[in-house]
Amino acid sequence: MMRLGLVGYGVGGRYFHAPFIQAADGVDLVGVVTRSPERRRILASDFPDLPVYDDLDKLLEAGVDAVTITTPPETRRQLVLQALAAGAHVVADKPFAPTAEGGRELDRAAEQAGLALNVFHNRRFDSDIRTLAGVLNSGVIGDLWRVESRMDQDSTATLEAGPTGGLLRDLGSHLVDQMLWLLGPAHRVYANLEWIDLPAGTTDAGFTITITHTSGVRSHLSSTKLNHIDQRELRAYGRKGSYVADGTDVQAQAIFAGQRPVDLGDGWGYEAESRWGTVNTADGSHPVPSEQGAYQDYYTQFAAAVAGTAPFPVPAGEAIHTLEVLDAARLSATEHRVVSLDENHPGEQKNP
Repeated sequence: MMRLGLVGYGVGGRYFHAPFIQAADGVDLVGVVTRSPERRRILASDFPDLPVYDDLDKLLEAGVDAVTITTPPETRRQLVLQALAAGAHVVADKPFAPTAEGGRELDRAAEQAGLALNVFHNRRFDSDIRTLAGVLNSGVIGDLWRVESRMDQDSTATLEAGPTGGLLRDLGSHLVDQMLWLLGPAHRVYANLEWIDLPAGTTDAGFTITITHTSGVRSHLSSTKLNHIDQRELRAYGRKGSYVADGTDVQAQAIFAGQRPVDLGDGWGYEAESRWGTVNTADGSHPVPSEQGAYQDYYTQFAAAVAGTAPFPVPAGEAIHTLEVLDAARLSATEHRVVSLDENHPGEQKNP
């Protein structure tokens, strides 16, 4: 069993890490770092026998194989470096660095330490994206032309404000990572951002991004937290037909409703039949049954990779490419131009 410590017990730690660590195979959650009296009270209710520590040093001294860092973005760099220096493998919440160059610094530190640094791009394990992957792999809609991904949330209060926050770095990290995982590396990026003024600073609260992948397939991504709409939609267009899904954020909804994957087992993470996507071809339309969404599989795979029996779920190098696309999107939105990513000079402009 891999001994894992969790650093932070806010919304992310409590709802998107601890329940899935608990449900994963090969992982033992051995302690949590939080100083907040309120969060300590909640932790004692959620996990009555779980040790709690004031800081990362004390957790590391107690003995762990790996730690998950799920504290606010501005704190992650130092905590990642601290854990690596102590000999622990690291799972870092996204975005694990504010820029691609910051991500490369952390990746170099992990490589020099001979340790694994992975990023928690858990939405590769969403039901809807796994179902879409199955459709694309089946070839039923033919050679792929483009994919559209929209995730709008009516939750301005959850927006991470200020220069290190914003919707692009938050939800945009997930949507970009999903498309890179599905469609391969990015070549060109064009983006628009929508801004609001908040006490912590001007913050992007909506975006549209077009990515041209090196394969020639295009992806179009959009999200907002400004417009009082809560909707998830995926569309894929190919030479033989299309796939359309208007689903829900099924795992998040279940977690916030008090359900836990450890209790539901194989029944966890499926979209309701009424929200299944549809394949449309010359032969007609038919529904596509939901694949299982399972964030716990991230931790199961991570533990197996640490043991040397599986590949890592999201190595830092893959997450750095996501950061390169986010950097390019910010540059594109600021300078109103297409930005091309060059292997040696990420974010440098080329001719569109």
